[in-house]
Amino acid sequence: MSYLRFDRTVMTNLREALNREVLLRNKKGATMCTTLVGCNTRKYHGLLVVPNQEAGSPNQLLLSSLDETVIQHGAEFNLAVHKYNGDHFSPNGHKYIREFTYDKSIKLLYRVGGVILSKEVVLSANENQLLIKYKLLEAHSETTLRLRPFLGFRTVKELTHENTVIDWSNKEEDQGISMSLYDGFPHLYMQVSKKSATWNRQPQWYKSFFYDKESERGNAYLEDLPVPGYFEFEIKKGEEIVFSASDHPFNSKQLLSCYDKAYEEARPIETFVDCLKNAVEQCVFKPDDEHTYLIAGSPWFGPRMRDTLVSLTASSFGTKNPQLFDEIMSTIIPAMWRYLDEGVEDPMIKGISQPDSILWLVNCIQDYYRWEGAEKTVKKYGDTIKRAMKYIWDNKIPMMHLRENALLYAVPSKISEPITWMDNTIDGWPVVDRRGYIVEYNALWYNNLCFYRSIFDLEDPHLDDYIDRVSESFIRVFVNKHDYLFDYVADDKPQDWSVRPNQIFAAGLSYSPLSRKLQRSVLDIVTRELKTPKGLRTLSPKSPYYKGYLNGTLNERQYAYLQGGVWPWLIYYYLGAYLKLFRREGIGFVDRMLIPFEEEAKFHGISCVSEMYDGTPPFTGRGATSFLMSITAILRIRNRIDEYVSLETDDIFNLSLTSHHVTSPDRDKTQDKNHDNQE
Repeated sequence: MSYLRFDRTVMTNLREALNREVLLRNKKGATMCTTLVGCNTRKYHGLLVVPNQEAGSPNQLLLSSLDETVIQHGAEFNLAVHKYNGDHFSPNGHKYIREFTYDKSIKLLYRVGGVILSKEVVLSANENQLLIKYKLLEAHSETTLRLRPFLGFRTVKELTHENTVIDWSNKEEDQGISMSLYDGFPHLYMQVSKKSATWNRQPQWYKSFFYDKESERGNAYLEDLPVPGYFEFEIKKGEEIVFSASDHPFNSKQLLSCYDKAYEEARPIETFVDCLKNAVEQCVFKPDDEHTYLIAGSPWFGPRMRDTLVSLTASSFGTKNPQLFDEIMSTIIPAMWRYLDEGVEDPMIKGISQPDSILWLVNCIQDYYRWEGAEKTVKKYGDTIKRAMKYIWDNKIPMMHLRENALLYAVPSKISEPITWMDNTIDGWPVVDRRGYIVEYNALWYNNLCFYRSIFDLEDPHLDDYIDRVSESFIRVFVNKHDYLFDYVADDKPQDWSVRPNQIFAAGLSYSPLSRKLQRSVLDIVTRELKTPKGLRTLSPKSPYYKGYLNGTLNERQYAYLQGGVWPWLIYYYLGAYLKLFRREGIGFVDRMLIPFEEEAKFHGISCVSEMYDGTPPFTGRGATSFLMSITAILRIRNRIDEYVSLETDDIFNLSLTSHHVTSPDRDKTQDKNHDNQE
């Protein structure tokens, strides 16, 4: 039985089915995203969304949905589901669904009287091509299948409405048609493998589609969709027929083989780890032969610098695709230097100007070192480490500088500009105005200094003294009288005593400026006030500013995301700290912490982990249905636990998420100086 299978009880309950979304994404950036029953609930939903040719511009939704109608003896049975304004559903095709399965393809099984029809959906790995294969499994009389395409021809950030500038004309193609409804959009090619299929031109507008998720988020939520006509063909028992939608034409005789190829290239999903790896692979974006990116999440994110650096080793080594690390580094490192040397921001990669990008770059190379060892790391990325550290020492990082106490102090160029990962704003102002001495900036700074000394095997008393000074200053600035850490400390602001999760980096990174006693104190308060089954809260519930539910208007959501919302990506550093402190005794606890995420792969975003969750039970998934940093955090932990269980050794390196992987050439060497052993 497939790991991701839903029976009739889920599929016929629209309250359940419409809150579970499924995503297919290929390396070219094309996506298919909708709900389990195919009823679109977001403006981002559609069967074929293609990347815009203009870098950084919103993707373009070409094909919104496809209505299938089974016809027997003149009776029509529409298998689709749409929601219209006024809480009206029509048609109600979900009542015919008997089973939904997501393995190498998305498969739905329909039963209409004596007709049993299967529908399998795949997205080509390297083409902007959606392929749907229909197979008639059972029928006792002649059966006709009608396919009615609902078009979009808009960006994913807009909605369309009935208008007079639409171009209804279509061109006849090989067993299909092509259309482009408006200037500036590519042509959509719709083809059918059935030779006798006919196209029946019947242009009309369908009005007032209602998108639940947009309504919930306080956005515009009504849309009109153009329908140019329909395909119709007879289908016989046992026959397989493929529908193709693409931005370029194909030989209709090859559509079945196109489907088979796309199916074979897809990853099989048999376990929870398969779900994670599949979700990561769907974040790989390769628009041309020279550039490779990681998408921060779906359905609305593009590449972001911090997200890429945090997630890169899990996305490459963690999915047994190590060459991906070098491919992405060859894209993002030149972009980083262009920004720092010339002030030119990359049109594709967002967040490159954030001051902590340079810190995460060194940390990412440190993660690479744990897989590949010191010799290979120095050979490939030694110059990058030195250059990055020199930029910091020379105070060449915009909005961040080193102070005399050896700590980093960051202030945005505009007071309204967020400069950390907690970057939500309300009316142009940060929800949490984090500036000054920022705790994760300086935890990363200390960690990177120790890694720099270790990787180059430096015996420099001046560097040793400097690192000790960073540790002393860190403790003096951040450790408060209750033995937890301030989130930030700014010269011109009253001290904020809020308990927030960013302090966990000081305990969870490989090198900590804190004693083991202080690390334990940090872990204890995070456990008591911030830990949930889905990650760490952004604010303690004891705070009067806490908001546990991430719903409401846009401003209410933006506020709640950082004032109580739970973020799974932080759990990696929390569990890393836990294993550093409790070693073997912590393995069972870490393993149990992953169980709720296995359930989550069947909710919100199927086969994915969400961007964030409510801070209050039942911890409902919110935000992006697939979020790279969430996914890779869980994958990193799961891979390390599986690795540990498979080994018959007490090697200390297998008891910490921050230490060497079993494949590393340096795994059996003595631990690095100051690594994980402060008393």
